Amino acid sequence: MTPAASGCEECLALGAQWTELRVCLSCGHVGCCEDSEHAHALQHFNATGHPLIAAYERGETWSWCYVHRRYVDVAPELLPKRRSALAAFFARFFNR
Repeated sequence: MTPAASGCEECLALGAQWTELRVCLSCGHVGCCEDSEHAHALQHFNATGHPLIAAYERGETWSWCYVHRRYVDVAPELLPKRRSALAAFFARFFNR
């Protein structure tokens, strides 16, 4: 899965900060987690019904199903490609 952005798409448009990122495994949408102020990943699920997300943070390899409300195993090739530490830094602190 190739993520659509290097940061939360909606937060980038708003100029807002996020806590952690999630990637929709259906379409590649990148949204912020539910601990973030806007919870854009959850909003994306509510708007589209796309049920599976994966962590988009270095070192995290889990995925979650909103419908069944549990962690799920997905094939490694379906997990998002990880950003470099430098790209993550710039995306998080400079909203890029």
